[in-house]
Amino acid sequence: MKFDFHGIRFNVFKYFFLFSLSILLLLGLLLVLLIKPYYRDNKMTMIDNLANTIENSLLKHKADQEDIDDIFSLIVNNDTCVAIYNENGQILYESDALGEACMLKEDIVINDIDINIENNPVQLTDALKENKNIQTTIVSDITGYEMLIYAKEIRNNLANYYLVLNSPLEPVESVIDFILNQYLYIAIIVFVLASVLAVYFANRLSSPIVRMKKEANKLAGGNYDVSFQTAGNYFSETTDLAKTLDDAAGQLSKIDELRKDLIANISHDIKTPLTLIQAYAEMIQDISGDDPIKRNEHLDVILKETEYLDKLVTDMQELSKMQVGYISLNKTNFDLKQAVTDVLDLLEVLFEESDIKLELNLKEVTIYADEMKLSQVIYNYISNAIKHSKKGETIHINIIDSEDYVRLEVIDEGDGIAEEDLPYIWDRYYKIDKGFKRSLESTGLGLAIVKGILEAHHAKYGVESKLNEGSKFYFELSKEYEEEDEGLS
Repeated sequence: MKFDFHGIRFNVFKYFFLFSLSILLLLGLLLVLLIKPYYRDNKMTMIDNLANTIENSLLKHKADQEDIDDIFSLIVNNDTCVAIYNENGQILYESDALGEACMLKEDIVINDIDINIENNPVQLTDALKENKNIQTTIVSDITGYEMLIYAKEIRNNLANYYLVLNSPLEPVESVIDFILNQYLYIAIIVFVLASVLAVYFANRLSSPIVRMKKEANKLAGGNYDVSFQTAGNYFSETTDLAKTLDDAAGQLSKIDELRKDLIANISHDIKTPLTLIQAYAEMIQDISGDDPIKRNEHLDVILKETEYLDKLVTDMQELSKMQVGYISLNKTNFDLKQAVTDVLDLLEVLFEESDIKLELNLKEVTIYADEMKLSQVIYNYISNAIKHSKKGETIHINIIDSEDYVRLEVIDEGDGIAEEDLPYIWDRYYKIDKGFKRSLESTGLGLAIVKGILEAHHAKYGVESKLNEGSKFYFELSKEYEEEDEGLS
């Protein structure tokens, strides 16, 4: 399998690996740059503290043997040689933990003056009288190391004293080399561990996405029997994405089924009238052309089928406009009760032929909407109720005027709709009865058009139904609906 250098797995590995490497390099750089000045500053602080301890213990009060032993231990532990002189250059106290390496016995340069502290301590006391405190470093000819010379004047009520200390600055370079060698081994271990963790996390993060990609490829190939949730169950984001994709796959499957039904139904709807038109036209041409009665019967069939095709094309065009959001609403104030009454007048013949009873509970209420399009919704609701009602049953039509909205209900006592079919009845050409049967009165697009009209009005709509108990179709228009929404929706 070809490795994808642009894939999420490689990029997660790369970024995690580079982050770990950057941390290691930063630590190494800090070690090299900071350890030497840190060590020197620490050494200077230690010598200064030692000088203060000696000053406090030996010169500002009478020291006992325990104090002297403690000071001697500090001197030895810190590899220091110490000497204390009076104003005349006489030595009062000395301690040497360095032996021949002690620079107090050598010629040193202080303030550009060559001084031999052991042979001529007055030079040191004179220098301290001017500066009070001297701190300098000198490279030892014996050890080759840097040596710190620290001297200070100590003022006392009875006399002044002069303290001088000498301590080597350890070979910092060798310490740094040692630390870097240890750091190198640690870095190798961390480097390997970081690589292993980077591979693990890269696989962990990318595996659900890679699996979902494979499922998506199946879906793109027309296989709707896929499951994304088993692929993306590691993180909440991938789990949510998997649920969304599963829902999308379910919707695509339903859309594909509806598409197939749509093609089959439209093909049937178009082919049947065309076949009849062709057949009756041939009959007029070959048989009934000279017989006015037969010819008129055949022409009547052709006209009915042509009218059906025209209605089908018109409904399809209107539905297409609604689906792309291009529907023009000509809204005015009108009485909803009067609109229902006008529709009932159009359907009066159907009520008489079907012997279906009608029970009205209508209130006069003025609404602001497109009267023609809303009348089309009412017509569809009532004609559907007639179609699914049996002889002697009753259709109830209610107008409910509440404080916030106006509601229209059309209730029948007919066949009802199964619960699993309810979410899909607003889809074009969705048939509860999968055995398709063409009707000259209906193109099968009525409820899809109703949905488009009501959504353009921002109306709430729906259906409540149970098998063999009837259905209730309704819509609600808010009284707070604003006129500036008028126009293209």
